[in-house]
Amino acid sequence: MSTRSRRPPSARLRGKFFTAVLATSVVVPLSGSEVAAPAPNRPSGGLTEARYAAVRQDILAAGRMAAARGQSRRAGTLRAMAEPGRRFLFFDGRDGGRSAEVFGDLAGAARVAVLVPGSDTGLGSGRLRAGALALQRELGDGAAVVAWLGYRTPSTLGAAVLTTGRADEAVPGLRALVRELGAARVSLLCHSYGAVVCGRAAAGLGDVANIVLYGAPGTGTSCPLRTSAPVWAARGTGDWIANVPHVQVRLPFLTLGPGLDPVSPTSGARVLAAGDGGHSDYLRPGSLFLRNVAAVVSGAAPHA
Repeated sequence: MSTRSRRPPSARLRGKFFTAVLATSVVVPLSGSEVAAPAPNRPSGGLTEARYAAVRQDILAAGRMAAARGQSRRAGTLRAMAEPGRRFLFFDGRDGGRSAEVFGDLAGAARVAVLVPGSDTGLGSGRLRAGALALQRELGDGAAVVAWLGYRTPSTLGAAVLTTGRADEAVPGLRALVRELGAARVSLLCHSYGAVVCGRAAAGLGDVANIVLYGAPGTGTSCPLRTSAPVWAARGTGDWIANVPHVQVRLPFLTLGPGLDPVSPTSGARVLAAGDGGHSDYLRPGSLFLRNVAAVVSGAAPHA
């Protein structure tokens, strides 16, 4: 019998995780191909139709530049974003693109849900838009949804998703949005790597109504979130994200790992039933999670 000591399963898991980190950082370059776009006008003016119209002009200008450079796919995405009836609080086509699309009457809403997406989400994301539409319909009158693509999301297969770097870059923008929406009861709904963003931003978010982490690899922290808001966590039984090791190591120039498992007792979050869906199924019309999270945003008790 070998006299070599066997490492406990948790240690072996951590070893495999950081081996993957090193391999990925060498083999897979960081995402973020540069696409030319004009600087936006960054209009102000509150939550008004005039502001939406000004942002639409920025989107159209970026679309014209993309078409002139032969970037037909991107030009088509931007034309669709500028269609009548769609409204954006802000848009910036540079560095991969940033936007915040509004669903419902934001100016008159008593409750606002802000969707914070995760990895591989870009301008014109059909999945983000579909989820926002489904949630706004579930919430009904008196509530609005903001689909906030306010940061350069990492690639699921890239090294950046294994650190908190992109999340830290996103923090100032998310906090600024919450301040702008201050008159409403704001709930943050943070999916996948977006949960890391919300976890890193939590301490400086001010008076938010709820923070919901769903399909999350971790909280982005090594301890419960520092916030006065109720923190909710959900994970579908069919979500592969459950297999991600919940570890975090601070190195001199970066933090590796997604942090605490948000559905574990040590996170301090209230667990919200999410059903048997997969990683992309949470806001699917008719899902248990959609019904439950709409109840939370509305100030009611979850259905299950």
